Parts: sequence; structure tokens; C-alpha cells
Amino acid sequence: MIHNSVAGALTFFPPDPPLYTFVRSLNGENLPDEDEDVDEQDIDENGNHDISESMAPKNADVKQERENQRDIHPAEALAQRAMELRVQAKKRNKRDTLDTQLGVSYTFIPDPRLSSPPGYSGSIEAVKIPYRARTKKTPRPHVACVIYRIKKERVTDETKTIIYSHGNATDIGAMHFMQIIIAKGIKCNVVMYDYSVPLEGNTYTDIETVYDYTVEHVVSDNNEGNVILYGQSVGGGPSCYLASKKDLVGGLILHSAFMSGMRVLTPSRALACLDIFPNITRIKKVNCPVMVIHGLLDEEVTFAHGKALHEAVPEDCKRPPWWVKDRGHNDITDGRQKILEYIQKLKEFVESLD
Repeated sequence: MIHNSVAGALTFFPPDPPLYTFVRSLNGENLPDEDEDVDEQDIDENGNHDISESMAPKNADVKQERENQRDIHPAEALAQRAMELRVQAKKRNKRDTLDTQLGVSYTFIPDPRLSSPPGYSGSIEAVKIPYRARTKKTPRPHVACVIYRIKKERVTDETKTIIYSHGNATDIGAMHFMQIIIAKGIKCNVVMYDYSVPLEGNTYTDIETVYDYTVEHVVSDNNEGNVILYGQSVGGGPSCYLASKKDLVGGLILHSAFMSGMRVLTPSRALACLDIFPNITRIKKVNCPVMVIHGLLDEEVTFAHGKALHEAVPEDCKRPPWWVKDRGHNDITDGRQKILEYIQKLKEFVESLD
């Protein structure tokens, strides 16, 4: 059971199928679903896609393959799943690069089975942000991103923008409800993104890509000091990484984060060379205010991780932590009362930045 909890905390594979859709449109007309393979030769001179029967999603084949994998070892299943995601990512990169060239736009549609969020008066924008070009020929990875913007008339020079790096086994669809709660409660913009590939190195490039886009296109006057990095669980890795490199960033929130990946498995440093997401080292290098949130009942990433991270923050950057007495790893915001308490703690942190 403990090993299952550890695997859950360190896995950042997305839900399958995703809990949202990006509806693609060009010249006012909707294009085929994202999971349909579309290549350059399938687009006419007007930019219209020609979808043939052979290009339809082969859901039956995928289902049969998953059935055949039921009896294999869990570690092998994870490796196969990771390989599937890399193959899918290559196809998606090719399509996204082509979409960027054509000027395709997106509309975010959360899964209808999810809880309906409260009403939101701001705007919700779906974008795919390309990595900076490496070569002209290679299709570039794109980061799927949803931006919650408060009304223009409510934006001030002090308006904050939260870049939210989510945790394990979730995506921007599943997090839709909470992002609206945060945007409404804090009266801020929220930039929520999915990881392009479940690999440590990619998460760093993902958040750098999102950060650059946010500063250029979302933040008022391109002021980095109004950006708050928020990392939940595994998302603490890319958030700590970027905070340790950006001297001008406004703040950092770590929610149920770990000291490092290997330290979730064992306190021994014998395998330190294999470690991932060394947050406990990077947190010592940040120059912005930091708030740590952790549940005292967390069995996946124990409270010792949150406590150690808070203690490692430079003294002039420490803000009061929120140790949640009756909560674990994934339930800190469960229930109306806890949501209200959560928003109040975030408000106090944001107010401490001014």
C-alpha cells in the first residue's frame, strides 16, 4: 500500500481519456477532434482539413491493447504507458506546429461529468504555447494552457497572475473548478497548463515556456513581480526550479510538495545521483516570498517534507505556512469550509507581497 501511495505521488501521467477538450477552429469553422491524426497532405490550399475514414481514432485497437496489458507487471505497465505518451506527443507536436502555422484557435470545453464551477465574469482563454524554436524543420512541442483573466476594468498595476503547476494524475479539465475558485477568490489571473510529456526535463521547459508567455501576454506591464508560481505535489518540482532561477518573480506557493522524488521513497542519499526534482536544494536559492501548504495526515508525501521545505526557505522569504490538521495529500480543499479557509490563506499570502 505504501509503495502504491509513493507511485501515486510521483506519477504525473494525465487522466486517460483527458477531462477536457480543446475545440479547434479555423476561419470560423470547427476542425476535427484533437485525437484525429491530421497531416500536411490532409489540408487543402484554403486550410481546410480532409478527414478520411482511415484517419478516424482507432479506439477499439487501443482498448484491446489495454486489455492485453492487464496481466503485466505494474512497472512494465508504467513504462509502456510512458512510451505511449511519448508517441502521442510526437504526433501532437506535428499537429500543433501545423495549427500554429495556419492560425488555428482553441476553445476550452471541460468534461461534462465534472462538477460545475461557480459563475465567472472574467474570460477563459485556451491557447497552445510553442517551445522556442530549435530548428525550422523539427515540429515543436506545444503546452496546452487555459488562462482565466479577470475583467479588464478590474485589472490594476497590482493584479497578480498565478501560474499553477498541477499534481499527479490530473489535468486542466479536472482542475477547472478550483482555478475559477482561485481566480474569483483572489481576484487574480490564473494560468493553468498541462505537461507536454511526463518527463522531468520537459516539465522545466514547459513552465519556462508558460512563464515567458504569461509575462508577455497576461501580466500587466510585463511585471514579473506580479507573477506567483504555484506548485501542487509533483508540480512543486517545476515551480521550485523556476523560482530558483527568476530573481524578479513575485512569489512561490508549494502545496503538498516533496523535498525530492527519491526522498519520498527513502531518506537515504545512497541513490542521490538518481534523484529527480531536488526541491529541498532549490528552495534555498529563491529570492521571493514562499508559502508552504501541507496536510498533517498526508501519507503519500508525509508532513516532514512540507516542514523541511519551509525550514529551508531563506529567512527573509518565509511566510507563515498552512499546516492543515485534518487533511492528507489530495483533500486539502475538500468541502466548502476548507475552500473558504484555503482562499483566506491565499489572500493573506498575496497581501504580504505588497
